[in-house]
Amino acid sequence: MITADDLIALVRTYNPRCDEKLLRRAYDYGLAMHEGQSRHSGEPYFSHPIAVAAILAQQRLGDATIVTALLHDTIEDTRASYASVAEMFGTEIADLVDGVTKLTNLQLSSSETKQAENFRKLLIAMSKDLRVILVKLADRLHNMRTIKAMRPDKQVQKARETMDIFAPLAGRMGMQWMREELEDLAFRVINPEARASIMRRFITLQRESGDVISRITGDIRKELKKVGIEAEVIGRAKKPYSIWRKMQEKDLAFSRLSDIYGFRIICADESDCYAILGAIHQRWRAVPGRFKDYISQPKSNGYRSIHTTVSGRDGKRVEVQIRTRQMHDVAEAGVAAHWSYRDGVRAENPFAVDPAKWVSTLADQFDAEDDLDFLEAVKLEMYSDQVFCFTPKGDVIKLPRGATPIDFAYAIHTRIGNAVVGAKIDGMRVPLWTRIKNGQSVDVITADGQTPQSTWLDIATTGRAKSAIRRALRELDRGRYIKLGRELARAAFEHVGKRATEKALTTAARNLRLKDSDSVLARLGSAELTAHEVISAVYPDLTPQGGEEVGRDRAVIGLAPDQRFERAKCCEPLPGERIVGITFRGKGVVVHSIDCDTLGAYEDQPERWIDLAWHSGTHAAAYTVSLCVTMSNDAGVLGRICTLIGECKANISDLTFLDRKPDFYRLLVEVELRDAEQLHSVINVLDADSDVAQVERHRDMARAAVKGDT
Repeated sequence: MITADDLIALVRTYNPRCDEKLLRRAYDYGLAMHEGQSRHSGEPYFSHPIAVAAILAQQRLGDATIVTALLHDTIEDTRASYASVAEMFGTEIADLVDGVTKLTNLQLSSSETKQAENFRKLLIAMSKDLRVILVKLADRLHNMRTIKAMRPDKQVQKARETMDIFAPLAGRMGMQWMREELEDLAFRVINPEARASIMRRFITLQRESGDVISRITGDIRKELKKVGIEAEVIGRAKKPYSIWRKMQEKDLAFSRLSDIYGFRIICADESDCYAILGAIHQRWRAVPGRFKDYISQPKSNGYRSIHTTVSGRDGKRVEVQIRTRQMHDVAEAGVAAHWSYRDGVRAENPFAVDPAKWVSTLADQFDAEDDLDFLEAVKLEMYSDQVFCFTPKGDVIKLPRGATPIDFAYAIHTRIGNAVVGAKIDGMRVPLWTRIKNGQSVDVITADGQTPQSTWLDIATTGRAKSAIRRALRELDRGRYIKLGRELARAAFEHVGKRATEKALTTAARNLRLKDSDSVLARLGSAELTAHEVISAVYPDLTPQGGEEVGRDRAVIGLAPDQRFERAKCCEPLPGERIVGITFRGKGVVVHSIDCDTLGAYEDQPERWIDLAWHSGTHAAAYTVSLCVTMSNDAGVLGRICTLIGECKANISDLTFLDRKPDFYRLLVEVELRDAEQLHSVINVLDADSDVAQVERHRDMARAAVKGDT
C-alpha cells in the first residue's frame, strides 16, 4: 500500500508548493475511517482510495482533487458525514466528496428508464464540478484493474457498465489513454477468448515481421533530421479492443488489418506540425480519406492534432499524429488539463478547454423531451467522432461521423429541420440520407407546410435531430394516439380486474418518467409503450425471483458471531436500504437506516457504531413497516385497500385509526414486508387507487432508543 510520504513525493514532482499537511491529514483521516474494512481481494480497503489518488496525481491534478480521492468513500462507507468532512477539510472538498458519493449510488447498469434518469443526474454533477467525474473515472479505472477479486457475474456487470458509460465518457472528455485502458480491461472480462486470440495473432505477427515500431520510428526520425526539425517520436501498437472493434466494423480478418500501429510526433510549435506533415507525405504515400486537421478545427474537449495515415514499410499502413507539446498535454489529460499543475502553479495551457463550456457543449447537443430520448441522445454524442462541414455562408458546423443533411438542418435550428425537403452538397443535389464528409459545404432546401417523416428517424444520427423528429411526429398525431391509447388502456386494465382511472394513469406516468397521463396514452396509442408496461408501472409483479430465502438469523452482514440484532422502531429499516448498527448493553445491536434522524444522538460515541449491510438474497416477509393512509370514507374502500395490499403478497399485522371524519379516514397500517422494493410496490399500488388521497411511510422518531442506554 502506498504510504503518505510516497503519495506526497508523487504530488511534489509536479507541484512543489502542495499543501503537505492537508494531504497527510486527509491520508490519516481516510486510513482511520476505513480501519478494519477490506476489499474483495482481502487487501485493506484504504489501498483503493490511495490508488485512486495516485492515478489523479499522475494527471498532475491539484490538492483538492487528490484529497477528494483519498476521502471519496468515507461518507458512503464509514461513519464520516458531510459535516465532519467539511469541518476538517472545508466545504469545497466536502462538496466534491459528496458529489462522488452520489455518483457511486447511481445504478447506471439498471433498467433503461432508471439509467436514463441517473444519466441526467450524472450530467448535473458534471455541470457543478467536473472534478467529481475525474475522481469517479479514476475510481472506476482502479476497480477495473483489480476486478478479478469480484464474483464473475459482478465482473461482467461492471465491465459492461464500463464499456457503455465510463469508457466513452473518458474519451469524450479527451482522456483517450484512460478510454483505451478501460475498454481493454472491460474487453478482457466480456470477451476473454477474442482478446486472447488477438494477442496470440499479434505475437505471431511480431515474430514474423520483427520490431516494426523501432524501424518505422527510425525512418521518421531520419526524415525529420533532413528538414531540420527536432521532435519526439513515439510508436505503439494499438490496444486489443481497438483492433477487435476495427475488425468488427470493417468485417476484416486480422491478417487483412493494416493500420495496427500508431505513431506520435511531438514538436515545439504549430508551424513545425505542418512542416512535419509535408515531410511525412513527401516520404510516404498518404492514404486518401484518412487525413484530419484537428488543429484548425479542434474538438469540443480541446483536442488538437493532425492525423494522417500513410503506407509505410512493406506497404503497411501506419497512423501518424502530429502535435505540439501543449497540444499533447491536452490530448493526454483532456478536460482535466484545466486543473493540471506544473512546477507548483496551475499550468497555463492555451488549448485547455473551460470545463463549464465543455459541459454546455455536451448538453446543447440534444433537446430530449423524456428520459429515454435523452439516454439515446447522450450515448450517441459520447460515442461520436466529428466531421466539420460548412454552411453556404462559410460558418462551420460540427456533426458526428455519419451525419446526414437532416442532422445538419436540425443543428442549425429545429424549425429548419422540420421543414427540410432536400439538400445540396458542394452544389450538387443529393438524397437526404447522404453521409456528410469533412470539409463539404451543405445547403438545405426547405418548404412551407413540410412536416417531419417517420422515415427520417432511420436517416438521422444525432440525438438532437432524433428527439426533434419524434417530438414533431408525436404532436402531429397526438390527439389520435391519445384516443386510441385510452381504449387500449381501458381494455388492458379491465383484463386484470382494474380500472384505467386518471389516478392510475398519473401514477403510471410518474413511474415511467413521463410528463402526465396524456403522455402515457399517446405512447400507448403509438406503440412506443405496451399495455403490459403501463400496467406493470402501476401493479408490478411482486413474485420473489427464486433463490434460497434468507432467514432473520443471517439477514444482516457485519455482526460478530455472538451478536444479535433488532430493527430500530424509529425508522424500521428494510432489506435493500443502507443501514448502520448501534451497540447497546443487553440489547445487542440496534439497526438503523443510514438516514435516520436519531443517529445524530450517537455522533459523539463512534465506538458504538458498526458498519452493516443486508444480505443480498430473498428475505422472508417478516419486517413490519407502518404506512399512514388517508382514504375516502365510503363503503367498501377499506376492504379494497386490504385486498390491494394482499395482492402485493404483503400481510397486514395491525390497523389503527388516527382520524375519522365524515368524508375521510386516516389510519396507520402495519404491513409485514420482504424488502424496500416490496414497500415501494405497495405504496405505488395504493397511491394509484382513486379513493386514496395520500399514502406515505410512517416513521415514529419518538420510539427511538435512549442515547445513554449503553
